[in-house]
Amino acid sequence: QVQLVESGGGLVQPGGSLRLSCAASESIFSFYAMGWYRQAPGKQRELVASITESGSTNYADSVKGRFTITRDDAKNTVYLQMNVLKPEDTAVYYCHAKQWSLYDNWGQGTQVTVSS
Repeated sequence: QVQLVESGGGLVQPGGSLRLSCAASESIFSFYAMGWYRQAPGKQRELVASITESGSTNYADSVKGRFTITRDDAKNTVYLQMNVLKPEDTAVYYCHAKQWSLYDNWGQGTQVTVSS
């Protein structure tokens, strides 16, 4: 049973920055890929950024150039650095990990609010 615990969310002004952390209960090498999704009210959950075990990254077009996903293998932690935040970035952000079995694991989510 994999546990993913997100932290780092909060309230920030437009143009500000936040760093989200996702601490996994086991080595992140257990996963084919990890990533961050977000869900805003009235919208579907969408992929924000992902990183594979080989280090390949993908980003939603809306966050390219502003968000960066990284990982610290020793700490079993994946990060999402969010810069130049916009009101439309407001959402609950969920950590996601796909195991080699293709089983999906989800964190409980952390709220990011960008006030205007």
